[in-house]
Amino acid sequence: MEKECVHCTPKSKPFYKEPLLIVLAVLLIGFLLSWQFPALQSLYAAFFDYLEIIWLPVLAGFIIGGLIDYFIPHQYIAKYLGQRKKRAVFYSVTFGFLMSACSHGILAIALELYKKGASTSSVIAFLLASPWANLPVTLLLFGLFGTKAFLLIICAIIFAINTGLIFQVLERKGLVERNKVVYVPEDFSIKKDIERRIVNYRFDLVNVFGSVKGVLGAAWDLARTLLWWLLVGVFIASLAQVYIPQGFFEAYMGPTFLGMLAILALAIVIEVCSEGSAPLAFEIFRQTQAFGNSFVYLMAGVALDYTEVGIIWKNIGRKTALWLLIINLPQILIAGYLLNIFV
Repeated sequence: MEKECVHCTPKSKPFYKEPLLIVLAVLLIGFLLSWQFPALQSLYAAFFDYLEIIWLPVLAGFIIGGLIDYFIPHQYIAKYLGQRKKRAVFYSVTFGFLMSACSHGILAIALELYKKGASTSSVIAFLLASPWANLPVTLLLFGLFGTKAFLLIICAIIFAINTGLIFQVLERKGLVERNKVVYVPEDFSIKKDIERRIVNYRFDLVNVFGSVKGVLGAAWDLARTLLWWLLVGVFIASLAQVYIPQGFFEAYMGPTFLGMLAILALAIVIEVCSEGSAPLAFEIFRQTQAFGNSFVYLMAGVALDYTEVGIIWKNIGRKTALWLLIINLPQILIAGYLLNIFV
């Protein structure tokens, strides 16, 4: 089976520059110091409590991500995202669900698709859906929030579809940048390509072993890229749990409009990947019981984060970046308000 991965880890860095190794080393040093400094023991107790909650969904997410990266060719996705029809938005959300990258990886994939001819509306829908509706993060959210994660995923999908459809209208009216080269391969058939791959694939021990090795390799690449973000997020959440007084969250980040604005400001400036944001969002919910505020933190971190907005401004256009803010800011606040009331 041919492997096509659009966001596999690039050329390996020297081991001492690997972010995952650096984060693990710092965490290990802190853990060893906790034996001598009792003030750190509560921090690491909270840290390991978090890991106990999330390790299984994270592991499952990496394996699923490896399967997707190894077996689903990039052309299958690119073929449908260049269309100007409404169904292209639904294709984008569906393909976003199949992706396994965090918000930073998804941004890179989205821009790659734009360069190959994907419409602006498809790129925006893909970008909004994937960080919170993709399979690995879905499992992570269920590990943290339980069945309440359904609401997070459903709202993320609704946001992505709604925003994508609005951007299609803006494209037709010339209010946002349109991709001038919309590339849809004329002679590429997914059905024929699948048939060709099945015919050419030999089910012998060597190929099966190669496929298993490829899936595990893709899963490991994904882990190297994302796991350090997750560990940083869990550690920050543990710091918040242990050292920030309960009254601080209740006073400044509770289920009020001002609390949502505080969370919104926090999400815009904190640069943490979606895997790292999920534990922080859960800690906000655990401390305040304001489920809507957790939703605001998660969605604003994707739709309004300064990095995403800046990169879209530079690579697609300023009108697209500004409309992304204009469309999503009221949606996020309204949804957060309603979730705070009814959940």
